[in-house]
Amino acid sequence: MPGAPERAGPFDCECGACVSREAASRTETYGGLDPTKWQTLCCPECGRRLKTVFVGGEG
Repeated sequence: MPGAPERAGPFDCECGACVSREAASRTETYGGLDPTKWQTLCCPECGRRLKTVFVGGEG
């Protein structure tokens, strides 16, 4: 649901790293999502995508 708080982490990556939301790399989203409202969090160790999160506010 847009506007709902996202899981804050940490996120477990397949490479074995445990990554906090703050430590995750941020990249553009896939599938044409609005980059002003969505971010993809990636593992800083291996680059794998961990989670796509809603960051835009309503309004």
